[in-house]
Amino acid sequence: MAPTLLPGDWLLVDPDAYQAGDPEPGDLVLVPDPREPSRLLVKRVVEVSQDGGLLQVAGDAPDESTDSRAFGPVEADSVDGRPWFRYWPPGRVGRIG
Repeated sequence: MAPTLLPGDWLLVDPDAYQAGDPEPGDLVLVPDPREPSRLLVKRVVEVSQDGGLLQVAGDAPDESTDSRAFGPVEADSVDGRPWFRYWPPGRVGRIG
């Protein structure tokens, strides 16, 4: 997710961010990796299907990202939350999005 996120960034995630509706293009989301569900990924929503059920997600560094191009769309109801704040490392603390 560079340049938005770098290895070692620690994030706060709002698990209720999408209770009232689906993410929109441009939103950051936390989703389980469809290939290894115990692994969580932070990705940016690129496209939402017309029925709102499927999301195309991508990393901010396409040449280095494993995303919907590799594993296909993810279900909107699989989104675990919205990363919104970086609290580590100290020099990078602040809102993200």
